[in-house]
Amino acid sequence: MTARARLRVDLARQQLRLDGAEGTRTYSVSTSRFGAGERNGSGGTPRGAHLVRACIGAGAPPGTVFVGRRPTGEILTPALYAAEPGRDWILTRILWLSGTEPGRNRLGDVDTMRRYIYIHGCPDEEPVGTPRSHGCVRMRNADVIELFDLVEPGTPVVIEE
Repeated sequence: MTARARLRVDLARQQLRLDGAEGTRTYSVSTSRFGAGERNGSGGTPRGAHLVRACIGAGAPPGTVFVGRRPTGEILTPALYAAEPGRDWILTRILWLSGTEPGRNRLGDVDTMRRYIYIHGCPDEEPVGTPRSHGCVRMRNADVIELFDLVEPGTPVVIEE
């Protein structure tokens, strides 16, 4: 883990890039199916400068289901996934984002943190590389575990088109 790590989410490419002490790593992600957007209720992925506000889920097994940033006690299985096809699954790890640009992605009706925008794991059954989320940045569970171990609260994150 290093304070020098930086994250960049490219909405057009559906990629997240980590630049850190160990080098550069690139991951496929899935951002909002509604495109970019900062306003409350937009469902869009907010653009601009952010930071990781909190890292949630350290040590949780892959597939751990979270609701309200708390583990539910469930581990996602194919049967559970099939039983709740419309559920917005937040799995494995959560990197809770906070905007740093007042009026753009912080405070008022454009506040990333109050919108509960995360980088988080998603079901393996869900595709990444195409926009499908409800505003968050979804990753494969193995990838979000790897990323989680390489960042810390305060890590800068830029989301751009």
